[in-house]
Amino acid sequence: MTGHRTPSLPISGACNCGAVRFEINTDISDIYVCHCSICRRSTGSNGIAVIVIDNTAFRWTAGEDSIATWKKPDVDWQTWFCRCCGSPLPGANDAERTFVPAGLLLEGSESLSVKHHIFVDSKADWDEIGDIGCQHPGAFGS
Repeated sequence: MTGHRTPSLPISGACNCGAVRFEINTDISDIYVCHCSICRRSTGSNGIAVIVIDNTAFRWTAGEDSIATWKKPDVDWQTWFCRCCGSPLPGANDAERTFVPAGLLLEGSESLSVKHHIFVDSKADWDEIGDIGCQHPGAFGS
């Protein structure tokens, strides 16, 4: 038994400086880690760990005016970040869902575990995956 507890709802999150804040009003459990070269360059690390939730379970509580975005030309990829501290922020996963960088959660992360690694064929040579999450060569489901 891992001792995981279900966090109380809503779950709050914030950027590094606290200018941008949000709430999640649904149970969360699965982390997806993207290892693609675009996410690596965006974060400066081995990729990005996110949870994916329905849009209806997400709401901004402060700092929407501090959100900046950048879309990579000629690619279906966009990032959202705090214009004050540069922290990656939640953004559109698709029309129905929002991705939330897992490191932004102020509580509730004790219930999370990595379930999927995506774009593993693109991971950095120095990146070693050390958990039991399912590894996908490309996008989720591939």
